[in-house]
Parts: sequence; structure tokens; C-alpha cells
Amino acid sequence: MPNTLPLYLVDDDIAILDSLSFMLGQFGYNITAFNNGDDFLNTVPLERPACVILDSRMPEVSGQEVQQKLLEIDSPLGIIFLTGHGDMPMAVDAFRKGACDFFQKPVSGKALSCAIDKAMLYSHRTFEAQSLKRKLSTLSEREQEVLNLLTKGMTNKQISEALFLSLRTIEVHRAKVMKKLEVHNMAELAKYSQMSSAEDLDEILGSLS
Repeated sequence: MPNTLPLYLVDDDIAILDSLSFMLGQFGYNITAFNNGDDFLNTVPLERPACVILDSRMPEVSGQEVQQKLLEIDSPLGIIFLTGHGDMPMAVDAFRKGACDFFQKPVSGKALSCAIDKAMLYSHRTFEAQSLKRKLSTLSEREQEVLNLLTKGMTNKQISEALFLSLRTIEVHRAKVMKKLEVHNMAELAKYSQMSSAEDLDEILGSLS
């Protein structure tokens, strides 16, 4: 479940980290705290789904710089900013770069928990979509054609007639498609019906919701 994903706290103020860890620990999150952006970036698996709560203004590496790094590597992490010195331009920039939420300190545990759950769900779906997109990119053009026709409910025989290929050739392509996508039956394959022709991650995310 998304709400069992790791929750990372990044703030240079140790007292705030302790307070947040205590408050959010009561909601059952798996929390790891960092007092600087470098340690966070160099320690956690940034390619895995999770939620991170960032202070915007920290020495050496700011929250905005951490967000930019995550953006550059296409990380699926859900980002929440929690700052004592925020302003409208800062919030707008954070959202423009994909932040899930932006809070001014102090914030209630309930409000923050609600935002965390949403960010974790976003991260989970983004990670799943990225994984599916990578698998789809391994298909050849012919395999993509076969996949599209399979997800439209066509049989192997109908596909062979539509593509003017032998039944055996279609069976081979179908087997390769299912192996590359790591699916074992048509029910699992059906989730690719929209994704196989998606142009970008937003379309894939839409097909997951």
C-alpha cells in the first residue's frame, strides 16, 4: 500500500526534525530524518517510490536544489515543502516543478498526514507508470502492433490475417510481448490497452487512475 512507503524528513533544524518525527510517528509512518540535503540525496534510493518533506531554506543545499536534482533524474518521489519562510513565488515555483504540496510552519499533524498520504499515492502511481513505460519501450514496432490488437480483443488468428503474417509468427510475437511486459495472461495484459500508445507519463498515469 502507498502509505507504507518510506517517509523522509529533511530540515537543518534538529528540533524541528525531532518534533516532526514524533508527531508523524503517531500516524505509523516509516520515517528517516536528515539534517541536510546532501545526506538525503546521497543516502536514499531516489528511483524508488517514497515521500519527502523538505525545508525550503537550508545551508549548502536548499530544498529547491534538492527538488531540482530529483526533477533532473526523473525521481518518482512525492515532494512536500514545509517552510517557515515561504512566499507565493516560491510556492508557485515548487508546484510548477512537481511538488505535491507546500506548507508554512506550523502545520497540524492531520493536515500534513493527509498531504503525505496523497504524495505517497502519487509516488506509487508515478513509479508504476515509469516501470510500465520502460517495459513498453523494449517492444519492437511489430510487437507493439500485436499488443495493440491483442488489447482490442483480437485473437491470434484475426491478428495474423490483419497483419498478413502466419499464425505461428503471431504466436511468437505474443509470447515475446508477454515475456517483456512480465504478464502471464490476458487479464494482466489488458492494463496495457491505453498505455501502449501513450505519448507521455501523464497519459500513462491517467490510465492507472
